[in-house]
Amino acid sequence: MLSAANQHLVENAEAPRALHKGQQTKAAIVDAALGLATQIGLEGLSIGALAEVMRMSKSGVFAHFGSREELQMSVIREYHVRFEQEVFYPALEAPRGLPRLRQLFSNWMQRTSVEIDSGCIYISGAVEFDDRPGPVRDTLASSVQVWLDAVRRAIEQAIEQGHLTPSTDAHQMGFEIHALILALHYEARFMRNPASFERAVKGFDAIVARNSGH
Repeated sequence: MLSAANQHLVENAEAPRALHKGQQTKAAIVDAALGLATQIGLEGLSIGALAEVMRMSKSGVFAHFGSREELQMSVIREYHVRFEQEVFYPALEAPRGLPRLRQLFSNWMQRTSVEIDSGCIYISGAVEFDDRPGPVRDTLASSVQVWLDAVRRAIEQAIEQGHLTPSTDAHQMGFEIHALILALHYEARFMRNPASFERAVKGFDAIVARNSGH
């Protein structure tokens, strides 16, 4: 029989382990949900389908999120974290200005090439939720906006470094670069056009040349 003091110590020791295990389980569920969402879309996600994939009870999966919406938002957040790790943070190693902007675009294209078979949550999610107001749409739009703001800042830094002309419209240039990625995704994933990546690079170079005075 444990004393009250020893019982308290045991409970305190078990609590962090239980919390850690719970976090690991939730992370595994989100990872599986992200894999499903890239194939069937955010709207296709359900607690039941995920429980089957995870070989868990519906109540077990539900306990980690509380609602289907929270599950969808967790998937969007996880996708955003991975996107930043693969596209944004590696580009920070390049010098400020045009070199960093080029690296951002290159990383973005590389990410798109990987997603030809799996799909892009930012793009497929926009199709699913563009006219459906609510927390899922807000979470998705906020994530996309964070990324577009990062691209715009890279353009502004290129202007400050003298790599682009002072008259360059950072918002317009960012819009055109984003449009290239959307076209690339459509041409590569849907049209299966093998020349799409080369065309995207040419498009980027043309945008830079026009805004650098060359």
